[in-house]
Amino acid sequence: MSEKFVKKWGEKGEYQPPFGTRIEEALLPPGPLKPRLGFAVRRIEAQIRRLDQASDRFSERDKSIFAKVVDAYSKHDTPRANVFASELAEIRKMEKVVMHARLALEQVVLRLKTVTELGDMVATLAPAVSVLRNIRTAIAGVLPDAGRELEQIGILLSGIIMDAGHTTGLTLSFGATNEDAQKILTEAATVAEQRMKKKFPELPAGVPAVGERAQTQT
Repeated sequence: MSEKFVKKWGEKGEYQPPFGTRIEEALLPPGPLKPRLGFAVRRIEAQIRRLDQASDRFSERDKSIFAKVVDAYSKHDTPRANVFASELAEIRKMEKVVMHARLALEQVVLRLKTVTELGDMVATLAPAVSVLRNIRTAIAGVLPDAGRELEQIGILLSGIIMDAGHTTGLTLSFGATNEDAQKILTEAATVAEQRMKKKFPELPAGVPAVGERAQTQT
């Protein structure tokens, strides 16, 4: 293991962003890469917890609106039932976005935690940055603060990739990067769809399905 490798990777210490510096310096800090990677992982984990909290709120709202749909339908008040069904459709659309984002970020964290060598960084972080970019775009309309934080984390990881590539001389394979990122997103979408079906009950017969209501509103 070369001296350059050891110095750049770093085995000890925990990175903390410099206090009182400009945001660019905080997002692209100098120093060993391993503490910086650990710092990025903790920030992603914080966003996963934020998404879990949002998911809990959506679930409670879903239960409340679903009960109103059933109540209106039982009273043969179809127009009112349809109004609540439309609201329920929007809630479930947002819940699906949150669930998809959470699952994708979980996969990103798992991959980042497997990085043990400087040479692994470029191959692992590049798809992670691509996933973050996609998730940020999707989540921004539901949780703007989470979207902004994911953007900053993406910048941080991009800086690590640049440093790792400079040190190792490795270059990105954009085809492989995009394929790996798409695999993460597709798997997360599939699991999210399955969990949505298990988590939320279907509407009574006679009330348009949630997906149908969402489509008629667009």
